[in-house]
Amino acid sequence: MRISVVDVGSNTVRLVVADAEDGVPLPVHTAKWRLRLADHVRPGGPVPEQAVERLVEAVEDAGRTAARWGAAKPLAFATAIVRSAPNRQEVLRTVRTRTGVGLYTLPGEVEAELTFLGARRWMGWRAGPLALFDIGGGSLEVAFGRGRLPDYVASLPLGAGRLTHEFFEGQDPPPPEAVRALRRKVRHQLRDVASRIRWEGPRTAVATSRTFEQLGRLCGTPPGRRGPFVERRMHRADLREAVECLAALPAARRAELPGISAPRAAQSLAGAVVGHTAMKLTGVRTVTICPWAIREGVLLRHIEDGPSWWAEIARRNEENIAPAEPVPLRIASATT
Repeated sequence: MRISVVDVGSNTVRLVVADAEDGVPLPVHTAKWRLRLADHVRPGGPVPEQAVERLVEAVEDAGRTAARWGAAKPLAFATAIVRSAPNRQEVLRTVRTRTGVGLYTLPGEVEAELTFLGARRWMGWRAGPLALFDIGGGSLEVAFGRGRLPDYVASLPLGAGRLTHEFFEGQDPPPPEAVRALRRKVRHQLRDVASRIRWEGPRTAVATSRTFEQLGRLCGTPPGRRGPFVERRMHRADLREAVECLAALPAARRAELPGISAPRAAQSLAGAVVGHTAMKLTGVRTVTICPWAIREGVLLRHIEDGPSWWAEIARRNEENIAPAEPVPLRIASATT
C-alpha cells in the first residue's frame, strides 16, 4: 500500500509518497514546488489570484506524480499562510474543483499534535517526556507529552515570515531596536506557554521545520548529505551567537552562511530570534533537530487510525467551520 501527502507551506509545496505495508511510512519518492506564497501574501491578507493559479498547478502536478508512483489521491493540507487568509474557503474550493485533490486547512493545535506524533515516533520512547518546537512561516507550534500524542499543544502567530514582514520590512539589515522589539513581542506571546513547558520539565526537546534545520546547520550540526540518522543537536548558546551574526548582515550575505538558503535568508533572523527566545524561556539548553514532522505525522495518523480522522478534517473544512476551533480527534488539553 502506498499513500501520499501534500504540504502547502509558506515557501514550497512538498509531496511525499510512502510505502506503508509494515506500519511505517518509508518514503519512496519526494518532490517539491517552490511557490514562495509568502512573497505574495501579507500576514492575514488574501491569497491573490495569480498565486492561486500557481498553487493549482503545483497541487495538480503533485496529484499526478503521486498517481504515477502508485498512490491514491494525496492527503493535502495547507498551513498558516492559507489558514489565516480571508479568502481561505475560496482558495481551497478552487484547488479542489480544478485538481480533484482535496486541499484542507488544519487548526494550528492539530498541526502541533501531528508534528508531535511524527517526532515521537522518530525519537522513540527512550526520549521520555518530550517538548516540541516547530517554526513555520506563519506560526509557531509548541507541544509537550509523555505518550504517543501530546498532553498540551499551543499554536502562536510567531512564524518567521510573518514576523519578518511585521518588524523588518524594508530594513536590511534591521536596526538593533527592531530586533529588540521583535524579541519583546516573542517573549510576551510565549510567556504562558513557556511557563507550562518549564513546569512539565521535559526530558528531551526536539525542533522541527526547515527553519530549525537551517539554523542547526549554521550552529554546526552535520550537513544533510550525512543522512537522517546522524544525530543533530543545537545548543542555545550557539543559537544566541547565530542571532547576533544574522542581525549584523543583510539577507544576501546571510545566504552565504552555512545552511542558510537564499529563499529563506530574509526570514532567518526572525526564525533565530523565535527559536532562541523559546529555548531560553522554557529553560531548554539543547534541542535535537528531528527530520520527521507534520507530513510524517499525517501519514502515521492515517496508518495507525485509519481514514476516518481525515474524513472528519474534510467534513469540517467543507462545512466552513472556523479553523481556530480544534477538531475533536481526541480528548486533550489544547489551551494556553
